[in-house]
Amino acid sequence: MTENKAPKYEPLRVIPCEEILKVIPHRYPFLMVDRVEVVQEGKYCVGIKCVSANELYFHGHFPEKPIMPGVLMLEGMAQTAAAMMMDLPETKGRLGFFAGISKARFRRQVAPGDVLKMHVEIVRFKSSVGKVKASAWVCDEQAAEAELTFAIG
Repeated sequence: MTENKAPKYEPLRVIPCEEILKVIPHRYPFLMVDRVEVVQEGKYCVGIKCVSANELYFHGHFPEKPIMPGVLMLEGMAQTAAAMMMDLPETKGRLGFFAGISKARFRRQVAPGDVLKMHVEIVRFKSSVGKVKASAWVCDEQAAEAELTFAIG
């Protein structure tokens, strides 16, 4: 996932915000994904976050130079994975929880007006645990990347 340009894709289907709210428990101000474009069912998807100056975290991070906190980029990547995975028949009605973060790197600041695209590839998925490779992009600039492990409750 560490290429010079954001991967190109054609979505099979789109999970709109209303559907995301049905499969993950996050709500404002902690919902970090607006739409999920499923590229390969149960394997690869792209979450879209339209970063707005109205986000609550910008009041303190930082008032004179608003920057999206890196931990919220990680959360957005995890929510992107959860929106696709929790929509599968075998996980319906269950919750996903962070179990680990590794190889996290932050490469570009994300500011109001940016559209953050979070590419998530499922590396491993069993009934109660999964691992994804994720990267976040603004246009063709990589903003972050990480490997995320989650548990299904």
